[in-house]
Amino acid sequence: MNKLLVILLAYFICLFIGNLFVMLILKIFASKKPKYSGIEKAGMIIGILERAIILTFILLEEYTAVGIVLTAKSIARFEELKDREFSEYYLIGTLSSFFFSIICGIILKEILYVIKT
Repeated sequence: MNKLLVILLAYFICLFIGNLFVMLILKIFASKKPKYSGIEKAGMIIGILERAIILTFILLEEYTAVGIVLTAKSIARFEELKDREFSEYYLIGTLSSFFFSIICGIILKEILYVIKT
């Protein structure tokens, strides 16, 4: 039961605290949010989903699969990535989201190892 609670807490932190982390990084390093068409708040939802997928891949030790998430995002945004302002904003958000997810995964795996032993 303790293991399940730790995993659920890690997902909560990764998804929702991670969202605050990404917003803070974007606020600090991105001068302004670029204008682009699309569903309002789609970037935030995509970020939450990507962190969930990355954390799951890390728990399953499928590290190479993490690259699939970046590839899928890049394909979906291919045309918009030609705009330098958007691409820089996109990269700052995506890489900070990946970073937070990977750190959460590493910490979670260490905690689960300690619980196991």
